[in-house]
Amino acid sequence: MRFVLVATVAAVALALAGAAQARIEFFRMPSGNIACVYSSEDAYLRCDIRSGLKPKPPRPRGCVDLEWGDSLSLGRRGRASVVCHGDTVFGSGGRILRYGTSITRGPFVCTSRTAGLTCENLAGHGFFISRQSWQRF
Repeated sequence: MRFVLVATVAAVALALAGAAQARIEFFRMPSGNIACVYSSEDAYLRCDIRSGLKPKPPRPRGCVDLEWGDSLSLGRRGRASVVCHGDTVFGSGGRILRYGTSITRGPFVCTSRTAGLTCENLAGHGFFISRQSWQRF
């Protein structure tokens, strides 16, 4: 299973602050259970879910001392990955993505529904997450 080791969001924010055209943007679902961050510098999207991914994926060997099973990431082209992380995107505020609406940032489109959140890249890969289930496509 592929996984991504992510530096802290704060470190990413500081690094991006130095790049004039780069930006990071946070958004969240109305329920407060899902929050996401988009980085324009590396065309990266990450979404965390407070209730965790259900079912929880097996923890990879390289993710011993970090959080696992509550975060997905997506790049410009490839498939979504479960994230091994030591930070969170919760508490960073951001726009509330109301149910029935979509947001487009860089190569990503995320659609909020009462059933959950679907995010997709231009290559047609992405993920769906909700309290009840998750899947990558």
